[in-house]
Amino acid sequence: MKSTHQPKGESLRGSQDEQREGRMLNPASVPSMATTPLREAVALRYESHEGTAPQVLAKGRGLMAEAIITRAREAGVYVHESPQLVQLLMAVDLDAHIPPALYLAVAELLAWLWRIEHETAAGPGQEDSAPVRQA
Repeated sequence: MKSTHQPKGESLRGSQDEQREGRMLNPASVPSMATTPLREAVALRYESHEGTAPQVLAKGRGLMAEAIITRAREAGVYVHESPQLVQLLMAVDLDAHIPPALYLAVAELLAWLWRIEHETAAGPGQEDSAPVRQA
């Protein structure tokens, strides 16, 4: 007959170590894990002929953000990833116009979008129809 006697503290310590390792290796036992940041998305509306600032149409985190992005892509809307700008826009209320502090950042985004749309419309290797000023 083999003796299974272990020193008193060792059995308990071993069991605790195994449990601790199990929690570390088993993501299901952890209440929440931060492997990647929670995705956020903001949809803006801007009509230059209205003369008003861009407006926040939709915003969300996680599944809502994914739905916003999916819907935008399905509608043929360009999706631009800018975590810093999204973080600032998340603070703007729904249906509200962006505050003046964000005008420059959003103007840069709109300029990027304008370039993308005009390059696509002109086709690769073709110039767009916008006049070029020479000094």
